[in-house]
Amino acid sequence: MSKITRSARGQQCQVRMPGICNGNPETVVFAHYRLAGSCGTGIKPSDLLGAYACSACHDEADRRTTILDAETAHLYHAEGVLRTQLLLNSQHLIQIA
Repeated sequence: MSKITRSARGQQCQVRMPGICNGNPETVVFAHYRLAGSCGTGIKPSDLLGAYACSACHDEADRRTTILDAETAHLYHAEGVLRTQLLLNSQHLIQIA
């Protein structure tokens, strides 16, 4: 487990799907975004493509639940990735030159 994935512990959910997010930082994990060409069989996405996500948002993003349509769930996850990147930069876990 990388420093980035470990950093999710205790954080606020950054995916924030309305009507889905449980708002519980105790359930937050680092949820990798599955972008075509960046992952596949035996290939894990980069930690740059991940978001702090509560268990409920993670389930919806990974389609273990299907309350929202897939396109909407992927959009919320992608926005969460961007918010998480800002947090990772402020925590000096990634550096933008």
